[in-house]
Amino acid sequence: MSVARHRIVNVLRDRGQQVRADWVERELPERVDLQEHVGLLAILRLDPADLVDASSL
Repeated sequence: MSVARHRIVNVLRDRGQQVRADWVERELPERVDLQEHVGLLAILRLDPADLVDASSL
């Protein structure tokens, strides 16, 4: 399953984590595979279930 990179960036920016959001925007692909990047999401304290909605599938 994948999610649009902009969803991750938006969550980080909402938290005030501008530097991390900028890094994600530069380094991750447009569609982020949640299984492949599960470790990174854990470091960023993002729950994959919170990033997925019907429009992301």
